[in-house]
Amino acid sequence: MTKKMTNNNYQIEAFWDTEVGVWVATSDDVPGLATEAKTMEILTAKIKQMIPELLIANEVINPNYQGIIKFEIITHRQELITVGN
Repeated sequence: MTKKMTNNNYQIEAFWDTEVGVWVATSDDVPGLATEAKTMEILTAKIKQMIPELLIANEVINPNYQGIIKFEIITHRQELITVGN
């Protein structure tokens, strides 16, 4: 049984992993969404492909759904600056 699509704006959280040098994205709104990429542009492209696939797999939307799915990427990036010696 397919659930009705009730959320019209999915939030994706992304953070910069300085140790690995990639953006990491996850979402509480899209079950199973976890991915990484070297640039925000590549990450966004991956997310655009993954969201509909995961919403269908989790029976949030019907496989025949036609329409718009909105999402928002909320980012966090922390860097350290070493000054002097």
